[in-house]
Amino acid sequence: MSKPNKESLGFTKQAPQSAKLFVVPTPIGNLEDMTMRAIRILKEVDLILAEDTRTSGFLLKHFGIDTPMQSHHKFNEHKSVENVVQRIKSGQNVALISDAGTPAISDPGFLVVRQCVENEIDIECLPGATAFVPALVTSGLPNDRFCFEGFLPQKKGRQTKINALIAETRTMIFYESPFRLVKTLTQLSEVLGVERKASVSREISKLFEETKRGTLLELAQYFETYQPKGEIVIIVAGLEE
Repeated sequence: MSKPNKESLGFTKQAPQSAKLFVVPTPIGNLEDMTMRAIRILKEVDLILAEDTRTSGFLLKHFGIDTPMQSHHKFNEHKSVENVVQRIKSGQNVALISDAGTPAISDPGFLVVRQCVENEIDIECLPGATAFVPALVTSGLPNDRFCFEGFLPQKKGRQTKINALIAETRTMIFYESPFRLVKTLTQLSEVLGVERKASVSREISKLFEETKRGTLLELAQYFETYQPKGEIVIIVAGLEE
């Protein structure tokens, strides 16, 4: 008598899992913020798409990850997304990382994610570091409703964008360079009011992390005297209803 197989006993044969795109956040400063799951995924995938392979190389070496990397940044992502999609369709698991934080949040990533969605490729985004969340929470401003504005345009459309926020009642979040911080705070105070409450967080999770709170005018005056360094998040209170 032949030995029964799984199918004859009512078990169905599982189809092999399809390859997918993993969106993996990396620390924004403190390497201890790297999750165990993120390390495991980066070790298991076939390819890592990195915003800057030199910057990511230090991170991967620190955690003993030797997965091959491929450059994927804002200057080449339009050309590389189709190749990435084809690699995943062929069975390769691919991870997307940026220099710091969660990919696609003011970093490259949106285009490849959208292309994967359009090609019905599974996408798994791991939770992890994002600069604006700790900045929002520590600001002391309302965080039940907020809008993320990212970087303001540097030149064309900048003033129009700020003017469009005059009636915004939600707490507003901006990313900014230390070289444009005073200019941005000054322009926001001119449009939204010098007494509008705000906070500025810089070097989040790093050794010299700092959060300053006050009005837009007070913050502009402070950082005009004390020139800031590092990555910066501005939190601005919405218009009181």
